Amino acid sequence: MAKNKTTATESSVIDFINAVDSEAKRNDAFELIKIMKQITGFEPKMWGPSIIGFGSYHYKYATGHEGDAPLAAFSPRKTATTVYFYLSEEKREELFLNLGKYKVSKACIYIKKLADINIEILKKIILLSIKEVQNLYPSK
Repeated sequence: MAKNKTTATESSVIDFINAVDSEAKRNDAFELIKIMKQITGFEPKMWGPSIIGFGSYHYKYATGHEGDAPLAAFSPRKTATTVYFYLSEEKREELFLNLGKYKVSKACIYIKKLADINIEILKKIILLSIKEVQNLYPSK
């Protein structure tokens, strides 16, 4: 079975953020750290070379593939900051209606700048995502 590429590392979160080219993206990253730390109660950790994660859970799929992933995570990418989430379709629709200016895929919200979105709704999305993950993969 293939080894997971995205695992927790001992790399410095601060060094990673300070290496981001855009000052605005760096500032948004530090703000997201405050938000996710407050919601999760966990310190930030690097997951792979470019994802900042908080806490973790263990998953196991029906295929037998298993691994660990952060409960909440984001990555300050060049084109947009990516916030990772896990929500059912019905919860997504209601929450994303008033989130602000963003793009979304199945498990990622792409944000150009935090000032463009409703932070309270983002906090709710993060919290509900954590709850859904914990319900799906309860810790033993």
